[in-house]
Amino acid sequence: MTLTIHDTATREKRPFEPRDPQAVGMYVCGPTVYDRIHIGNARPLIVFDVLYRLLRRLYPSVKYVRNITDVDDKINARAAERGVEIGDLTAETIRYFHEDAAALGCLTPDVEPRATETIPEIVALIERLIDQGHAYALDDGHVLFHVPSWPDYGRFANKDRDEQISGARVDVASYKRDPADFVLWKPSDEDQPGWPSPWCDKGRPGWHIECSAMSEKHLGADFDIHGGGLDLVFPHHQNEIAQSCCAHPPGARDGRFAKYWMHNGYVMSEGEKMSKSLGNFYTVRELLDEFPGEALRLVILKTHYRSPLDFSKEKLREAKAELDGFYRRLTGDAAGEPPTALLSALQDDLNTPKAIAALHECDDPSAFRAGADMLGLLQQDAETWFKGGADGPDAAEVERLIDARKAAKKQKDFATADKIRDDLAARGVVLEDKPGGVTEWRRA
Repeated sequence: MTLTIHDTATREKRPFEPRDPQAVGMYVCGPTVYDRIHIGNARPLIVFDVLYRLLRRLYPSVKYVRNITDVDDKINARAAERGVEIGDLTAETIRYFHEDAAALGCLTPDVEPRATETIPEIVALIERLIDQGHAYALDDGHVLFHVPSWPDYGRFANKDRDEQISGARVDVASYKRDPADFVLWKPSDEDQPGWPSPWCDKGRPGWHIECSAMSEKHLGADFDIHGGGLDLVFPHHQNEIAQSCCAHPPGARDGRFAKYWMHNGYVMSEGEKMSKSLGNFYTVRELLDEFPGEALRLVILKTHYRSPLDFSKEKLREAKAELDGFYRRLTGDAAGEPPTALLSALQDDLNTPKAIAALHECDDPSAFRAGADMLGLLQQDAETWFKGGADGPDAAEVERLIDARKAAKKQKDFATADKIRDDLAARGVVLEDKPGGVTEWRRA
């Protein structure tokens, strides 16, 4: 069966035909490192991890590049808010990001470039855009991309002129030649990170130019797959396309520098848009304190990557129970061949819900294990899983929570008591109330 991918640019499912079947390249937009990642950030991590696993099975060589944006105004603002050095903040946040990605079962990408390590390439790319008449420099050190210089701008994101201006999230400033023009380089203050350039003694790149430079550095001017969340289609990916195609005119024939574009859908939480004020905003770390990382992964994979995902803790509890059932079936190793139905589902635009259904139906132990491995599931042995593993509470924590539950019941706060019981169950601990107010517990 041929791998098919829904291409955002053409808005249709297309057979995947890599530029070079011996060397497939994939670039996925990674985090801006100023805070812990949330469940919405986790979705592209997991989706494109599964695609990476599939590509590695189908092709002899795959290069997966996932960047880190470590220079950005959000980072500057957060460092100032916390009263810490920018470098200390980014180092800490990158460490947290790697911990969370590992807990979600994600493989390490082949290359993980950082914007701060790509400054020479960024400057060179901006210079090419100026030389070819697609960007202009101002006396104050700003350099801007001139949107009207490229007639195809907006086609990828299906945005007309008014939508380009209103949706670009850029300042409509008097120094711009056109309201839709966006920043490629900007001057830095004394307290902001910066590097010397032809346009000012100390400056830093705009957000969009970073990815164009990093993808070109590690995959070339043209590559196979570019991925990310649906929120990046405009303006970020539209601007990447404009920059990269204008810097390499032959690539402008089809208006894309990546051959295929893939975008995962939005994540809702508890039926509504995620918001801290609504109490339905969850960081991955907060969820990992209650649930195994594989449960988060399974919840995300049970919805097709292009569909909206309505996330809830109840779904995590259900996923934990489903994984319990999988682990009870676990025998053998992953040396076998995954079920044909599972591979066929993944090759059909990464249909992970159908792949999970195929895993349920598989009765061959080796195929079952190999299929789970394709999805990044069942990465522990069964004994570790049912003991709670690294994600399970230790005995002292269980006893503390039992005491808290007893106190809640004594105060007739049964909602809190039930929540403690359910949360422990989700983490692999079953409580059994005995006569006389005694509560015993066991690993599930």
